[in-house]
Amino acid sequence: MEPVTEPSTTTQPEAAPRVARLERNGLGQLVAHLEGVPEPTIDVVAARCFPWTLPDTYVTLRTREGKEIALLKTLTDLDEGSRTLLEMELHDKVFNPRIRRIIAHAREFGITSITADTDRGTVTFEIRTRDDIRMLSSTRIVFRDADGITYEVADLADLDPVSRGFVEEYL
Repeated sequence: MEPVTEPSTTTQPEAAPRVARLERNGLGQLVAHLEGVPEPTIDVVAARCFPWTLPDTYVTLRTREGKEIALLKTLTDLDEGSRTLLEMELHDKVFNPRIRRIIAHAREFGITSITADTDRGTVTFEIRTRDDIRMLSSTRIVFRDADGITYEVADLADLDPVSRGFVEEYL
């Protein structure tokens, strides 16, 4: 008698659909067209999975209900128009001003108040300890203020000497 062979119950995980293109509809909602999916997904939410160390990689696209419909390993997987739209979407949703220059700073009662010129205007924020400053690379730094808002120095070398000197005091 021949042995009975059971059919395999293991299946390969289904590959996530690729994004064919992104656009906005007349209501201003983000719409994703996925390869192999006949109907577009409307009112898509985009979010970075790894916003600090890899800002242009691992972006998730989800339905308004939170179901992931696609994961972009890199924004370069998109056509230029879709990539520009997604970059604007992410920029508008994440308040992460980039510091261009430190205008003033003062330390009082263990709290440092910093006034900075950023790509979103002049801001004043406070940091409590050196732990509120995170080195992401040898040139990239993030400040986290007392309210949890982050301010980024994209490249320390781009700061003027006075601003750079202040930042280096904390490193």
